[in-house]
Amino acid sequence: MPLSPLMAIINAGLALLLSPLLEGIMRKLRARIHSRIGPPILQPYYDLLKLLGKEDLRAGDPWLGFAPILALASTLTASLLIPLGGEAPLAGAGDLLVFLYFVGISAVAVIFMGMLSWSPYGFLGSAREMMIYLTVEPVLFITLITAAVHARSLKLYDLVLWNHAMGPQISMIIAGITYLLVLQAQLGRLPFDIAEAETEIMGGPSIEIGGPKLALFKWSVHAKLLIFTALFVEVFVPWPKTFQFVPDLGLTLGKVLLIVLVVAGIDAVNPRLRIDQAIVFFFGVTMVSLAGLALALVGS
Repeated sequence: MPLSPLMAIINAGLALLLSPLLEGIMRKLRARIHSRIGPPILQPYYDLLKLLGKEDLRAGDPWLGFAPILALASTLTASLLIPLGGEAPLAGAGDLLVFLYFVGISAVAVIFMGMLSWSPYGFLGSAREMMIYLTVEPVLFITLITAAVHARSLKLYDLVLWNHAMGPQISMIIAGITYLLVLQAQLGRLPFDIAEAETEIMGGPSIEIGGPKLALFKWSVHAKLLIFTALFVEVFVPWPKTFQFVPDLGLTLGKVLLIVLVVAGIDAVNPRLRIDQAIVFFFGVTMVSLAGLALALVGS
């Protein structure tokens, strides 16, 4: 299937332009829960514009500046594989394995960003990022494979269509719950913002970058907020659907907003876990997700 330029622009444009707004809504809700006024909802846009206008300073290996570019580029490519209101723009060129590949590239870019910084805080943040990635990514893979077993396809839109047609299944409910349990970690939110942990390691992997490169890194983090929440609501909560692009896109974005509010609420009321506590938690979630996969393999 050829790439649809309009659909590609919509997917990438939403990941770039709407995700900072979702971040602003999260900040505002978190502030309200903490009995504060909080920053304006548009503050993430102001932050990005300010960083883009600053001098490009960084301390570390000359290749350090390439990591944020790679992180944003791979994240935007992953956004082209997400079915937003219809089949994904790159549906004919990639499936869920390709999606996980590009998400993995983004995570690896963040890891190398810390390692190339020559800062002990950067190295520590990269080590934490690697541990989180190696424990969270299997859960994401298992939950999507559970849906793929039912749909007998690796195409993300086929997963959406199957779940919409067949209705809730026990294995899909388990997969959706486990996906939701690791969503906080995928987005780097409390209680799993262990890799950055500003109050402990001052930003971790991003400690030695600033200006435009820091803006690109933050933009990739914002974009993941839309990508991972949209993937969740499309694959695991695909109802209702009109199979008309504009209404379905509106329904998807509405559900994304609800999930973002849940993520913000969890972020606001939970303390940060230690890395060992997080790994134990993710091990338990992995076991539950494997149970869901086993049920899918037997047809439940």
